Amino acid sequence: MSIVLYNTKSRKKDLFIPIDPQQVTMYVCGPTVYNYAHIGNARPAVIFDLLRHVLELQYPSVLYARNITDVDDKINQAAAEQGIPIAEISSRYADAYRKDMAALGVQAPDIEPHATAHIAEIIGMIEQLISSGHAYAAEGHVLFSIESFADYGKLSGRKLKDMIAGARVEVAPFKRHPADFVLWKPSVNPLPGWDSPWGWGRPGWHIECSAMAEKHLGKTIDIHGGGQDLVFPHHENEIAQSVCAHDGNPMANYWLHNGFITVEKRKMSKSLGNTQSVHQLLKHWQGETLRYLLLSAHYRQPLDWSDAEVKRCQKTLTRIYTILRSLKEMGLQLQAATEIPADFLAALNDDLNTPKALAELNALARRIGNLDTPEDKQAAAADLLAAGELIGLLLNDPADWLKADPAANSEIDATAVQSMVEARDNARTNRDFAEADRLRDALLEMGIKLEDSPTGTRWRL
Repeated sequence: MSIVLYNTKSRKKDLFIPIDPQQVTMYVCGPTVYNYAHIGNARPAVIFDLLRHVLELQYPSVLYARNITDVDDKINQAAAEQGIPIAEISSRYADAYRKDMAALGVQAPDIEPHATAHIAEIIGMIEQLISSGHAYAAEGHVLFSIESFADYGKLSGRKLKDMIAGARVEVAPFKRHPADFVLWKPSVNPLPGWDSPWGWGRPGWHIECSAMAEKHLGKTIDIHGGGQDLVFPHHENEIAQSVCAHDGNPMANYWLHNGFITVEKRKMSKSLGNTQSVHQLLKHWQGETLRYLLLSAHYRQPLDWSDAEVKRCQKTLTRIYTILRSLKEMGLQLQAATEIPADFLAALNDDLNTPKALAELNALARRIGNLDTPEDKQAAAADLLAAGELIGLLLNDPADWLKADPAANSEIDATAVQSMVEARDNARTNRDFAEADRLRDALLEMGIKLEDSPTGTRWRL
């Protein structure tokens, strides 16, 4: 089954054709580790974790790298504010990131390169850019000359004058062009630094990813991913550096970018005090609940985060886990099928259409209640669990999930169910079919099957 992905580079959905079908290569920009990750940081981690698993169904190997930026001015500032060593800050929050992402069901990448471990490669790439006329040294700095790369701006679709106006361009007298960006800059104690041909200094942010991607995945890779905010300037600059350092070869064939997250319809920012830390959210919600919400909107679209939406996702998962628990109580064995349900997989192969995939997941759960025999129920549950496993959901034991969810009832409230059944019967008698259908759907979501007969309506799990 073919996979199509929306390519920022071509601005359309493209059929995915890897360079080497035996090994797909994917690089995703990871965190700058100076604080706990927020949900905006978590979205690409979850999205590209899912893409990795979808690719692994069709290709024998997927080599996935997600970096750690552990040298950055934000890290330096956090260390100064807290009065602790810079390395301690970066190590603390890198560990926290790994743990928080694991709680969201995100598996560790195959390669997790750290910028500070690739200084030699960074210096080597900078030297190549200087020797080929694409970069120049000035007053202890090395800068990339954007005028030397004719395709600068193609990824973002911006004209040079617009990019200058919309970016935080550092004005410096040693720049040949105002938009030339830093590859290397001088350092003074206590800031981190390394010896280089241009003096004691540290790398710029953009060159780090170019060097790490080349080191571990090659000069041209299949997929490069990250948040929409990275299209410009970070990925635009990565392309310029890498293409010019590699004799015109493209850095990546497919560029994928996830959309922004808002909170209660407002931009997430420190100034508004609405930054949602994954570390804090996990103290109140189960990881699968947060993952479900992160997948509930198409990855390229904005996602609005709210308590109401988190509760909705928790309720949805609890409903499905309640159905699974009822099957276990019937003595059925719950085990994932060996094949993924076709409609579910088709949704994910279509540019990771997670809203459609989740709709299919819920339809699979509802279907169980419409089946009569234990054998049919068990087969349907196997399909449900296979779909859940691929998307990173329904991985808990139903009893453990329901025990951890304070809103979940340990038993079906038979009185409440009977009341809903009788209300539905009354609605049908009064020919209020819309209300009757609403009540029927609500009961189905609870895992209740209705059996209509001339003598009345019976219900069962």
